[in-house]
Amino acid sequence: MQDPTRDAAFTLIAAVLDRHRPLEEALDALPPLDPRDRAAAHRLTAAVLRRLGSLDAALEPFLAKAPPPPVRHVLRLGAAGLLLLGTPAHAAVATAVSLARERGLAKFAGLVNAVLRRVAAGGPDLLAALDGPRLDTPAWLWAAWGTEARAIAEAHQQEAPLDLTLAPGVVPPPGGEGLPTGSWRYPAGTRVPELPGFAEGGFWVQDAAAALAARLLAPAPGQHVVDLCAAPGGKTAQLAAAGAAVTAVERDPARLERLRRNLARLRLPAELVAADALTWRPARPADSVLLDAPCSATGTIRRHPDIPHLKRPRDVPALAAQQDRLLDAACAMLRPGGRLLYAVCSLQPEEGEQRAAAASSRLDLRPDPVQEAELPGLGQAITAAGHVRTTPALWPERGGMDGFFLARFIRA
Repeated sequence: MQDPTRDAAFTLIAAVLDRHRPLEEALDALPPLDPRDRAAAHRLTAAVLRRLGSLDAALEPFLAKAPPPPVRHVLRLGAAGLLLLGTPAHAAVATAVSLARERGLAKFAGLVNAVLRRVAAGGPDLLAALDGPRLDTPAWLWAAWGTEARAIAEAHQQEAPLDLTLAPGVVPPPGGEGLPTGSWRYPAGTRVPELPGFAEGGFWVQDAAAALAARLLAPAPGQHVVDLCAAPGGKTAQLAAAGAAVTAVERDPARLERLRRNLARLRLPAELVAADALTWRPARPADSVLLDAPCSATGTIRRHPDIPHLKRPRDVPALAAQQDRLLDAACAMLRPGGRLLYAVCSLQPEEGEQRAAAASSRLDLRPDPVQEAELPGLGQAITAAGHVRTTPALWPERGGMDGFFLARFIRA
């Protein structure tokens, strides 16, 4: 029985784990597929990647020796269906056996059938007996997150909800919950284009934590704000909606075009510049600069479960060096007395707290501490230094939030 969902999911898993391609990039490269099958394949792949360590541990007792990677992928897909997604046992086993045959693995069809039948017999208890948060988190990330590692890893086991930022004066679509910081939250799996007001540009997708950067920058109407590394444009849209005169700088042409399309749907104005933020300079010093710097993105693992399988510890020092260079450039764009907001969607201290401390000691910047009144319901995210550190473990009763670090400065 051919199953386009599992066939596509196999392709996606192999792309991420064998060829180290980002999941979104692999998804874009899939051949044409019915939208529902495409969405189901994405969901199945995300489930496998999110719980990979646990699935492998559940399969291990039923394997006499390690199977070839393609066979392991088939087993992972079958086990995810059985243990995580509630697929009926006969369907999960049969589609996995069929997938093995279609992928040229017919000689392993018996193994796949036998192993998955035993997994089906064990049921969810196979996962309940394991330390899932620890198994599903690479050791280097667990160590870096310190005492918060378990709470963060537990939050990563759940699909992230959908957060929207509303344009001024727009009534939120039905079915959402207003968050204290101003975002609106909807259940995971909500289809954004189907929400009332999407075509009219009434809102855009943006995690509640990501929305904090522009809100903390708080430009006055008419102020000139430079948004560096601006695509896909959520923060640009916030700044423009607040009345700022925004210059959005993005070096990647494809990402810049995506930003352009997003602003067009939202009917919001901004000057778009195709340039490298390290070398570009505005015609006159800016009143404010928002730097959402390229980073390891470990704060977005809930939404991008491929990240733990693509990033390595050696990536972080190179990213930190780039962040320092971007901070240097951002400071040079700023008028005296102007504000700089540094943000990264990373949980790694090397990209957050350490970069803020280095900037304060190296550049003509003084910290501008965030006050609790600026972060309703999130006072616990403000650090002793007055920076902001969000993690997926915050707001567990509301579904968590992405991990971000934000630091605000004033140029002396």
